[in-house]
Amino acid sequence: MNSPPETPSAAERPAVTDAELLTAHINGDPHAFSEIVKRHRDRMWAVALRTLGDPDEAADAVQDAFVSAYRKAATFRGEAAVTTWLHRIVVNACLDRMRRKSVRPVADDELIEAAERETPLPDQTVEREVSMEVSAALKLLPNDQRAALVLVDMMGYSVEDAAQVLQVPSGTVKSRCARGRAKLAPILSHLRNRTDLNRVSSAKGAELRDG
Repeated sequence: MNSPPETPSAAERPAVTDAELLTAHINGDPHAFSEIVKRHRDRMWAVALRTLGDPDEAADAVQDAFVSAYRKAATFRGEAAVTTWLHRIVVNACLDRMRRKSVRPVADDELIEAAERETPLPDQTVEREVSMEVSAALKLLPNDQRAALVLVDMMGYSVEDAAQVLQVPSGTVKSRCARGRAKLAPILSHLRNRTDLNRVSSAKGAELRDG
């Protein structure tokens, strides 16, 4: 007599939602969380790298975040999308790292000084050069402004979605973005007439966010 076919895991069944995968993980499916990682690691990496500006730090933050999500999966209440929940954990992991490093926010006159010292990198492509300049400028912002700008201006999130990730009111996100943009203006003013800037930031961020 033929033995009955094995029931496929949640990760192997077609069109399984993130929420279903998370529920399957909580219920003991050994493959479900791996599928969640596969689906979202690139987007989580993009957020961490743009927030921290350092590949090694970003890798550690993403690892910390996924370990935390794995352990705290049962706390997910479904009030937001799984993606939003994961972004929140990654952003918090990044902010924790920035706090531990005690990065001092840079004053406006120091931002102007940094812009004046800037020298172009002739061996880089235009897109790579612009991306590096934006990343370097973001490092000079206070942590809360940097996190808001990464989500809204670079990853293409709406203010409302960013507010969910950061767990602050929408008005706070708008305020942080406005203050951050004002501080970045002296550094990035020379990029205003270069269409590459938008391609490197919002367009690329939307691509990574939407998969």
